[in-house]
Amino acid sequence: MKTHCQRNLTIKTLFWALIFLPLIISITSYAGSDDDDHSHDPSHGVIDDVKNYFKHIFEHDPHDENENAHGAENDHDKDDTTIAITDFTDFTELFVEFPALVLAHESVFIIHLTRLDNFQPISSGVVTLTLSGGGVETEVFSINKPDIPGIFRLAILPVHTVSRQLNLHFKGEEIDVIHPLGIYKVHPSQNEAEIQTIIEEAPVDAISFLKEQQWQLDFAVTPAVIAQLRQSIQATGSLRPRADGEVHLSAVSTGHLRSKGKFPYPGMQVEAGQLLADITPRLGTGVDLSTLKAAVDKARSTHNLAKQERQRLAKLWQAKAVAKSRLLKAESAEVISKTELNTAMRRYQQIIGGTQNNLTIPIIAPISGILAQVNVASGQYVDEGDALFHIVNLERLWLEARIAEADIALLQQPSGAWFTLTGFDSSFNTFDLDGSMVALGGAIDAVSRTVPLIFEFNSPDQRLRSGMFATVRVYTGKTTHGVVVPTSAIFNDGGQEVVYVMLGGETFQRRLVRLGMRDGEQVQLISGVEAGERVVSRGAYSVRLASADSAEVGHGHAH
Repeated sequence: MKTHCQRNLTIKTLFWALIFLPLIISITSYAGSDDDDHSHDPSHGVIDDVKNYFKHIFEHDPHDENENAHGAENDHDKDDTTIAITDFTDFTELFVEFPALVLAHESVFIIHLTRLDNFQPISSGVVTLTLSGGGVETEVFSINKPDIPGIFRLAILPVHTVSRQLNLHFKGEEIDVIHPLGIYKVHPSQNEAEIQTIIEEAPVDAISFLKEQQWQLDFAVTPAVIAQLRQSIQATGSLRPRADGEVHLSAVSTGHLRSKGKFPYPGMQVEAGQLLADITPRLGTGVDLSTLKAAVDKARSTHNLAKQERQRLAKLWQAKAVAKSRLLKAESAEVISKTELNTAMRRYQQIIGGTQNNLTIPIIAPISGILAQVNVASGQYVDEGDALFHIVNLERLWLEARIAEADIALLQQPSGAWFTLTGFDSSFNTFDLDGSMVALGGAIDAVSRTVPLIFEFNSPDQRLRSGMFATVRVYTGKTTHGVVVPTSAIFNDGGQEVVYVMLGGETFQRRLVRLGMRDGEQVQLISGVEAGERVVSRGAYSVRLASADSAEVGHGHAH
């Protein structure tokens, strides 16, 4: 029977052979392109070297070195003593395989180290194995770099036949951790090691999925934990700005729309009080530029004559040559002519884009935000009431959920909600976004038979947009406790809800599960997984594909 270690070595042989197969084929093809006499062709020697190298690397079992040292006395069929351990710290995952410890015999540890922040192999650092306890001095063995990223190969030679505490210390890549591996006896002989070492058999449905495969994928495992979940009801909804976070600006007068600087555009960030454009009011019908210019000239001439007449009569009145009433009438005529001149000049300056002072109507942004819509262009003629700009503030948004009439009775204290949006991989939770309930509608819509429930929340990085449709789960106020895993760990396999549970570093098992309450990115498992077990939370489909190639998987145990 193949052991867990032997089985994985066979799979690893196939794994790496597939990677180097193009190289071997290329060399073979090159050799075949020459004449038929290859007895001295150096390319054949290269091929043989490659084949022998892979045979040595991947078919070699570390504990065979210990067995060969015993010679003919161990030629009988031997039980495998390979021990496999999986251990986790807050920062690393360790998967190590090694033969039972035998006095004065070299035991080779195949050490796989994975970072838990990204589930990638550790590519540098120092690994130290220590044997301590048993009333004798501590033995220390170390290696300062991996053979390949993630895999360290370290040989130790025990010199005391006592039970020893085995620890692995890793330091590197800003990580400093210790993996306690347990207490193991150093056996006086290989025969005794084979007799006394009991290896736990893996289930017949165990799936082998190598570390080398895991590291090349978007892969992760997560422990199942006991946690509180909040009951929720489903609803449809949409996002919109809060009541004071949206403004529609329209034309307050008929006229031409102009902007001194760059004309506003959709998506432009504006600040409260910022000038967006000006409206030059309409002058009236039947008026052209020449007429306006003539009116200005006429008004100026009339004003000059009135001014001269007033000055002439003022001198005559001082000489008592005229009555004061004539002077007063002349002064009044001068004021009227001045007013008519100013009016004519103002009308003329408006049509040629004169000064801004009291001649145009400014369009000011009343709030800060983003221009969601720009309905006009620079120089466009607008009528009173025409839509100009639409400004929305996306810093805080409203989630308007439509609660079905049949679910209203379940709402005890609707304090929050979580929701998903098309195009976003993860869900959003109002509790995480400083959210709060704004209002629950007081009337059922006659058509949809729903009532609106509004929550206000911070928009993360202002990535969300007004008008987005949402699938909403509203928290009812009721809670429960149970075994919880990420929703990404659930895999629908032929209509069955399953998860893949890690039995060891390279061994997994398919489990049918029964789902309970869902709370955002977490889901309750009523059956199938126990708290503390680790499930595949990313890459479950790849494990499923590997299960089709897995036959009998041997032993191993996990801490």
